[in-house]
Amino acid sequence: MTPMLESARPDTDHPPRPSRPRPRGTPPTWLVVALTCAGQFLVVLDVSVVNVALPSMRTGLGLSEQGLQWVVNAYAIAFAGFMLLGGRAGDLYGRKRMFLVGLGLFTLASLAGGFAQAEWHLLLARAVQGLGAAVLAPATLTILTASVPEGAARAKAIGTWTAVGAGGGAAGGLVGGLLVETLSWRWVLLINVPVGAVVLGAAAWFLVEGRAGDGRRLDLPGALLVTAGLGTLAYGISQTEAAGWTAAATLVPLLAGLVLLAAFLAVEARTASPLMPLGLLRLRSVSSANAAMFLSGSAMFCMWFFMTLYAQNVLGYGPLEAGLALVPSSLAVVLGSKVAPRLMRTAGPRPVAVLGTLIAVAGFAWQSTLTPGSPYVTGILVPGVLMMLGAGLAGTPLASLATSGAAPEEAGLVSGLVNTSRTMGGSLGLAVLSTLAAARSGGSTTPQALTEGYALAFRVGAAVLAAGVVLMWVWLPRPGREPRTG
Repeated sequence: MTPMLESARPDTDHPPRPSRPRPRGTPPTWLVVALTCAGQFLVVLDVSVVNVALPSMRTGLGLSEQGLQWVVNAYAIAFAGFMLLGGRAGDLYGRKRMFLVGLGLFTLASLAGGFAQAEWHLLLARAVQGLGAAVLAPATLTILTASVPEGAARAKAIGTWTAVGAGGGAAGGLVGGLLVETLSWRWVLLINVPVGAVVLGAAAWFLVEGRAGDGRRLDLPGALLVTAGLGTLAYGISQTEAAGWTAAATLVPLLAGLVLLAAFLAVEARTASPLMPLGLLRLRSVSSANAAMFLSGSAMFCMWFFMTLYAQNVLGYGPLEAGLALVPSSLAVVLGSKVAPRLMRTAGPRPVAVLGTLIAVAGFAWQSTLTPGSPYVTGILVPGVLMMLGAGLAGTPLASLATSGAAPEEAGLVSGLVNTSRTMGGSLGLAVLSTLAAARSGGSTTPQALTEGYALAFRVGAAVLAAGVVLMWVWLPRPGREPRTG
């Protein structure tokens, strides 16, 4: 007889006991995947959605040239700098709790940014958005991998997560262009509020709490060092486009960031409960997949940036037209991410990652032949589809390998490390390729000069991905071998 029925029955010997609600059962897998993917979509979308709104933001708030740059950098630096801390906090204090905290911060900061009345208001809101994203992003992948058994089902779920994340980056230009042209720049931030509120309510009700920290405390010295190190390093990277690689404004934060990260490694080697156990890096699946993710991110992240600039600055597309032009590429990355789990079941993750990267290399090489008069089909459509199809195929096995090699109590940390590798790779790659493209253009804004700069960026991107192919083939675990092998 249930407790509720027992408490409702008259009892002359004992006073009635209050009924206890029945515990909610585990939510269906599709709902967990949907909620975690929604969180990841918002995080990645806000990396790129503001790009097409920057001119309108500058007019509306009177932003300075440096302030315009920091609308993007404030989010990216906070995102990259706090990612490992967010991942470890999920392990220690609860993945659902950190999902809700991260999404709550992100949503409130979006609301504040949408109503910003001064430059510093907007920049502070973007930094808090990045902090919320750094807490939220690792939790999305950790909750997903903890809820889906390892094997084909998990590979399929990670494929969906990868596709949605990549689609968020791809949709940024389209969504931003549509909102700016039909409403105002403020809606590129305000649109997060109703979506975030719905996801927050659903996650609070349906998701089940889980943690694997065994009561350990957060490694605060390690957390401060790695956050300061990654944040300072990201700041130095962001300075390269404006100041160049040899300027003190670039070299000082880059060197300071490296020193702080070296101090972090020294602390982690000696503390009893490290933020990032260095033994994780001895796991072949973790170290190799993250190195591959870093290289892939350094090229793939730049694809949307340069393709959007080429479409607008050379071909004369408007913001919305440029976003629409990249829709087939967005669909291609979703297709690749959904096909990857099927291929992984027969070939294994390593060959699929290599195949996807080779397809992306072909797309980058093709894109490097662009001209000021390239037609849409050969100048944007086909190479864009190849690049993003390859990105979708490669991303799923890399994320699967990186998360399969760690123990359950390290799952949040490894998820944070995956996102950190991809984000830091993208930040560094964009800084390097932007500098090369600007140097090749020689300061000229003619279509021919700009095209030559963009073409060089795609050639270098192809070379980076080719190096990634070699790394994956040599270092990633081979089919049939235990992912934990060092």
